Amino acid sequence: MIRFLLRALGLLFLAAAFIFLVYDGTRSIAANMLLYSKVDEIWSLVHQASLQQLQPLIERHAPPWLWDPVMTTVLDAPATVTLAIVGAVLILLGRRKKPLIGYAR
Repeated sequence: MIRFLLRALGLLFLAAAFIFLVYDGTRSIAANMLLYSKVDEIWSLVHQASLQQLQPLIERHAPPWLWDPVMTTVLDAPATVTLAIVGAVLILLGRRKKPLIGYAR
């Protein structure tokens, strides 16, 4: 059941990555230059308050290096790449184990 949920969420993330790829591609063609949506822009469109609460939460409960180099890099990354990576990781976590061949256990 958990594997199914991980694979389903992974496919949803990959579908969202493809949607943002098409969206950014059409914007880039229309503007005649490379444009891409950042994760923080998309997150602020979806729910602004949770994005503003994220920094104090991470600074209070996590190591200090987690916010400045790690989360700022993730939030400035293209949404297509971030969603595709998260989707691929979820699909890999939800895959079935390969059966053993021979007598190895």
